[in-house]
Amino acid sequence: MFRHRRRSEIPSLNTSSTADISFMLLIFFLMTSSMDAGKGLKRQLPPPPQEQEQVADILDSDIMTIVLDAEGRMTVDGSELSLQQLQQEVRQFAAVNPRHRVVAIKTDPQAKYDAYFQLQNAIVAAYRPLKCQPRVSEVVEEHGEQTGKGGQP
Repeated sequence: MFRHRRRSEIPSLNTSSTADISFMLLIFFLMTSSMDAGKGLKRQLPPPPQEQEQVADILDSDIMTIVLDAEGRMTVDGSELSLQQLQQEVRQFAAVNPRHRVVAIKTDPQAKYDAYFQLQNAIVAAYRPLKCQPRVSEVVEEHGEQTGKGGQP
């Protein structure tokens, strides 16, 4: 007698829970991993210039120019200031008429971002008690040329 061999079927694996397990692992790693937020400046960019935009006349006495050099030194009208002194100078400058005053920042391209970040924070802190936003004009010197961008943050 011959025995007929049945072809034995390979039992299939139950994979219905693998999606649940992978989803739980994804949630676990998202919750336990640390994602450090970098420093940044919260500023709103000015709107793009319109074709028929009129240029406002600003008096020289209404502009405070702050120069940030490559070594991180901040100077106003040729005198070097610390962050606290700069904050007091900006507060005194803006106290007269804060909505019509402009703070111009000239930055060396080699200046460190941290120094620029601290400069911006000092300006914003000086304007905080006045309950208005500073008008900042930024000028970056590139190989002897100056490019300007400005507006109300």
